[in-house]
Amino acid sequence: MKEAIVHIYSSFNNTIVTATDLSGAETFAKCSGGMVVKADRDESNPYAGMQCGFRIAGVLKGLGIESIHIKVRAPGGNKSQTPGPGAQACIRALARSGLNVGRIEEVTPKSHDHCRRKGGHRGRRV
Repeated sequence: MKEAIVHIYSSFNNTIVTATDLSGAETFAKCSGGMVVKADRDESNPYAGMQCGFRIAGVLKGLGIESIHIKVRAPGGNKSQTPGPGAQACIRALARSGLNVGRIEEVTPKSHDHCRRKGGHRGRRV
């Protein structure tokens, strides 16, 4: 049974999905929100995430891969620690497309003693 890892990077501006082998060295397929929708504001939408998931699943099935592990990542560091709206839709699409989902892991980089966040002393003024 062939396995793959699906890396989902989901911010509030975009969703990027990459399928690799178990070591992460060889990339099987990749898709981003900008590849499936026309408007920039829709790149992070659940619809874009769902379409990316179905595209990746189609390529993986064509390669004969039956089971996947999922790694979800938000921007992290001193930016947002929560994944964007496209992540959950992408996971659901991958599961619904007939692939066996092993483990779903959250791999957002956490900052320990980090650089100062951008925005200045009073924060971002809108």
